[in-house]
Amino acid sequence: MRLFLTLCFAVTAAMGQARLDGVIDIHAHSTPDSTPRSIDAIDLAKLAKVRGMRGLVLKNHYESTAALAYIVRKEVPGIEIFGGIDLNRSVGGINVAAVERMVMMAGGYGKVVWFPTFDSENAARYEKSSRPFVSVSKDGQLLPAVRDVIALIAKNQLTMETGHSSAQEGLLLVKEAKRQGVRHVVVTHAMAPPIRMSIPQMQEAIRDGAMIEFVYGNLIGANKSSSAADFAKAIRALGPANCILSSDLGQPGNPVHPDGLATYFDLLRKEGLKQDEIDLMSKTNPAKALGL
Repeated sequence: MRLFLTLCFAVTAAMGQARLDGVIDIHAHSTPDSTPRSIDAIDLAKLAKVRGMRGLVLKNHYESTAALAYIVRKEVPGIEIFGGIDLNRSVGGINVAAVERMVMMAGGYGKVVWFPTFDSENAARYEKSSRPFVSVSKDGQLLPAVRDVIALIAKNQLTMETGHSSAQEGLLLVKEAKRQGVRHVVVTHAMAPPIRMSIPQMQEAIRDGAMIEFVYGNLIGANKSSSAADFAKAIRALGPANCILSSDLGQPGNPVHPDGLATYFDLLRKEGLKQDEIDLMSKTNPAKALGL
């Protein structure tokens, strides 16, 4: 490990790679995963630590990453690693028992609950697919099991994310989280398909206590759906105090997370956002969203 870090420091210095001191990426994909990824979680943590990052939230769409966070912390001390669970079909969908087990995992590093992502009803509808899906609402009302999960999130002071729920479903989730006293709520990449929240909808979510996530993964590659100018315009309308910048990287062919974040921040600076605003959205607000 010492040799690896020495080499990383040397390469960073030689290439002039930007430091990311204090940055927390709350949306980091890595192996092991059932979906192809570009880097494993241990090597990602090493790279992030070399670049000065404070922490990562490891995300897997199909299984809890709380145990993985425990292992990564043991292998790479000195950086804060957290896990979470996506309530997709592979964990039983809207499953209180799965969330309870994540909370009980050794180390206590399971911090985040995402409502369904790729298995969400909204995603299936967006794809015009007849595949099985996980619902969070019916006739404009959240399902009882969803309310039960939100109660568990509140009880354990976890971070709730809206996943790939529709814009309207996301607002229902945020309102219920507020009603039940959830302190840490994030609207997952709100501008991306299949969510596509409008600025007024994002403002409504903020009024109900949520932060809005903007991910670099939506500016590049196969998942490109917005421009840096689009993000900057929305961030100005919402206020940086209410926004989080994260990567949503880990896909083969995309930059590794620290490189992507450095490029992301540079693009936003070119759109007129100030460094203190970027620091707020990439350091302070993610920490707040995780209850740190």
